[in-house]
Amino acid sequence: MIKCIKRCFLVVVSALILTGCNGETIENVPDVSKNAPAEPLQEEFSVEYPLVIRTGYSTSKEDPRGIALDSFKKEVEKNTDGNIIVEIHSDGELGSDSVLIEGLIEKNVDMTVSSAGNYALYATKIGVSALPFLFSDFESAWKFIDSSVMQNLSLELENYNMHVLAFFDNGFRCVTTSERVGAVRTIDDMKGLNIRTPENQIVMETMSELSANPKSYPFAKLKNALIDGTFDAQENPIPVIYSNKLYEVQKYLSITNHSYDAMPLTIRNDIWLALDSDYKEVIKKAAKNAEEQNRQLVKQQTEECVKYLEEEGMEVVYPDLEPFRTATSGVMDVFSSVYGKELIKYIEQIN
Repeated sequence: MIKCIKRCFLVVVSALILTGCNGETIENVPDVSKNAPAEPLQEEFSVEYPLVIRTGYSTSKEDPRGIALDSFKKEVEKNTDGNIIVEIHSDGELGSDSVLIEGLIEKNVDMTVSSAGNYALYATKIGVSALPFLFSDFESAWKFIDSSVMQNLSLELENYNMHVLAFFDNGFRCVTTSERVGAVRTIDDMKGLNIRTPENQIVMETMSELSANPKSYPFAKLKNALIDGTFDAQENPIPVIYSNKLYEVQKYLSITNHSYDAMPLTIRNDIWLALDSDYKEVIKKAAKNAEEQNRQLVKQQTEECVKYLEEEGMEVVYPDLEPFRTATSGVMDVFSSVYGKELIKYIEQIN
């Protein structure tokens, strides 16, 4: 599977010495300026106000992304006097993550927020943050996500009619399992595990290297698939497990933190280019405010919700993660060559 993935990705990274986002000198900062489109590739969009921005995402309204999007909606509508209406559809109502992302390209969805790895089919390097055990905490992850390097990487999505407004957070991914298969206490318990993953090649390959059997599946249908035994396990960040009540269908939570999940909030680029400048400023400010709300809520829930999950009947397990890191080192090696060693070195320097 790794060889297949390697053939599918492009390597376009070079090394420079630049100044880091916090003013410190960091060596080997990748030159990603060529990712920016020379000019918009999509047809012009004619704005008529009031403008309805049709927005979809895959999780529940109680999920941190749902709460932040609701705040974004209220702020935008208030500060544009109702000339921009954010119409929000949760729970995969408009389709799975991949369908929603394709919807921006095909212009039947106007905005979505999804894991960075789900965008990697279009902008290869934007998925780099999902590499296994790359970040140790939220602060180091945010430092990279907010760097000029990551911001420039996101410009490649404009070639596919997607403009990144902000980077929401989804947390660190962990494994949950059913009572039938038992808890993941050691790496040996991953062997043969029938586990649901998103359509994220890094996450799927990470699970494969841990000897599990990963298969992508729409999140909105996940609970039923866990109930009927289609899957014995799934992996998601703690806030997602809690807010979407996956504890109702899974007995065990293993704190593996195997992958960090950044989430670009994207709007159709043709709409973005056509907006009045004043409205662009309103949307940018609202997106940043929503980003901060989302991040703090995810961090808070990651720290606090474990006890709530225990109260709901989940058994929480803390495996020794060193064997997991060792087993997934091949994923890091292969994708390092895909993304460029300079980019990985840059992340390690600011981590």
